[in-house]
Amino acid sequence: MVSNLQNVAIDSANAYELARFWSAVFDAPMHPEDKPGDHETEVLLPGGPAIFFNQVPEPKTIKNRLHLCLRPEATREEEVARLMKLGATQVADHRGPDGGGWIVLADPEGNEFCVLRGDAERASDAS
Repeated sequence: MVSNLQNVAIDSANAYELARFWSAVFDAPMHPEDKPGDHETEVLLPGGPAIFFNQVPEPKTIKNRLHLCLRPEATREEEVARLMKLGATQVADHRGPDGGGWIVLADPEGNEFCVLRGDAERASDAS
């Protein structure tokens, strides 16, 4: 007997607005019953667990102990530019001279996440 992952929960100051940001990041729908002002919302990832947003009264104060790592279909730089247009900010740059590594971004509420090299970049390195 094992457990299955139902969702990944992210505390937030504004659950609905943060879910809208992540919905755009993943180009995935929010739960059809979610509406502005809801204290609990979900982004429904195809083929995976949902990302659940729970509105809490306290602000984020320290570095995340758990974070999401994104592997874009396009290049890392193209994805970082797209995410920053959506409202993300750059926190740190851990790219190496060989093209490896990652970039740390934060969502509009300061939750850190990483953007890895994209599938396209990895495929061109393998050939």
